[in-house]
This record gives sequence, structure tokens and C-alpha cells, in this order.
Amino acid sequence: MTAPTELAVRLAHLTLRAQLWGDAAAPPLLALHGWLDNAGSFALLAPLLATHYRVIALELPGHGHSDHPPGGADYHYLDHVQTVLAAAEILQLPRHALLGHSLGAGIASLVAAARPDRIERLLLIEGLGPLGDDGSHTLSRFREALAPRAENRRPLRVFHSIEQAVGARCLASGMRAELAWPIVQRGLTETEGGWRWRSDPRLTRPSPLRLAESQIHALLRGIAAPTALLLAQPATSYLPSALMQARAACVPDIAVNHMHGSHHLHLEHPEAVAAWIHAFGQGRIGAEPVPAHPDPA
Repeated sequence: MTAPTELAVRLAHLTLRAQLWGDAAAPPLLALHGWLDNAGSFALLAPLLATHYRVIALELPGHGHSDHPPGGADYHYLDHVQTVLAAAEILQLPRHALLGHSLGAGIASLVAAARPDRIERLLLIEGLGPLGDDGSHTLSRFREALAPRAENRRPLRVFHSIEQAVGARCLASGMRAELAWPIVQRGLTETEGGWRWRSDPRLTRPSPLRLAESQIHALLRGIAAPTALLLAQPATSYLPSALMQARAACVPDIAVNHMHGSHHLHLEHPEAVAAWIHAFGQGRIGAEPVPAHPDPA
């Protein structure tokens, strides 16, 4: 398998990293990973897409090899949207396909709503819009996020081996070890006594405010690009079917598909997900289950 090219994307306030697959002359596809993931999330899928696209797997701030925001900063969906738009300018992508998984899918949705002129096709895996708020936990979440906290109160965990870190990731996420490996390997940095996570610990802080579901619906109605949404079956706990159906109904041109598997469908079934993406690009996708048979169990 061809190794990706490493790229630095220098913004005004920080530098992002990206991995590239495919011919520079091919149509660009910007790929956004999930929370606490990195470009390694696309290590199995991107080479299969590189026959048709120039795949640019961008690492969000605080993730992978990208810079962490300066001290005192926190993370919010709207900040990520601005960052992705700025990165697309630096990468000279006036119009491109956009692929997102989980957190990346939520960000991609808002990018498409913000700049419909820029997005040619929108491909979403396990996500449509950001996490919303029904009001039931707004005050408690707000207080928890803004409560005084001692910075660096806990030392960063050090793993004695990459295998131990893979085990920790699998325990936390339920992923199989072979699926977690590409993300974990890129998400570690060597330190005294072993390995520690590269990701910014601030990513685990709760967000003080989330958009109301009604606001999310209003934003999703602004997506003009042809959109394809791929959801795991059975449904992921925080992506209940009723919620996703209501959101999908807001997007003017969307095909919703389901695939048997877990949250990281693109790692679990890369060939089937690649076929789904290629079919959508050729206008051959419908609203029906997508088989995952091309990949071994």
C-alpha cells in the first residue's frame, strides 16, 4: 500500500497537518476525522479512494500532529468550522468534495451550510450536524464546563508500548485492535518511559453550550450539495434513529444508507465504504442498506 504524503497547512494562529493520497490533478476530497482520532482514521479507506480523488485527510487542531491552540483556548464546533474553511483557502480548494466521520461529519455539515458554493458533494459517516441540546442538561453542563479547575492536575498517562495504548483505546471505544492501530500509532508521541497521547487533553472538557436542535435543523436546511449519509446498524447510542431521521429530513438532497457494523465503519469495512462513495459520485446510490460483504469479518 502506498504511503501517504505528509503536509503542513500553516494558518495564521497555528499549523495543521494532513496526509495526502492520490494524484495532485485528481478532484480534491477533503476528509475530516472524528473526536480524538486523526488522519490514521482514513489509512484503509483513502488508498481505495485515491483512484478517483486526491484525498486530503486534515487533522483538526489538538488532534494527531496538528498544533494545539494556545493556552486558555477551548474547542467548539464553530471554531472547527472556521479552521476548516481557512485550511481550504490555504490548500486552494475553491470547490471540492467533503467527507467527514463522527465529529468530522458534524463539522462538515456546518461547513457545507456556511459555504454552499464551495462544496460539490457531502459525504457523511456516522454524523449529521453537531451534538445538540434539548435543554434538559443545559445549566448543569454550563456550570460543569465553567467550574474552576486546576490545570495539569493529573500527569499524562504513559504507556510502556504501542500495544498497551491500543488496548486502552479498544477498552474505551470498543474498537477491535487491528482497527484502532492506525489511529493509535499516529496519535502517540515518544516520551520518557514509553509513549503518551499527542492529542490535547482539553479536548475532553465538556462544552459549556451546545446548539439547540431547532438551530441545527435551520443550519442543515442550508446544505445545498448532494449529500450521502452512512449510518451504522444497529444505531450508535448517541445517534438515535429518530434524531437522525429528523435531521436528514432537513437536508434538501440527501440519500441515507445503513451498513451493518460499528461506529468506525470506514475502518471496519473500507472496501464497502469506498464502493458507497464511488457509487454516490456516479449518481448510483439510493436509500437502501449497503452490504458490507466486500471485507472479511
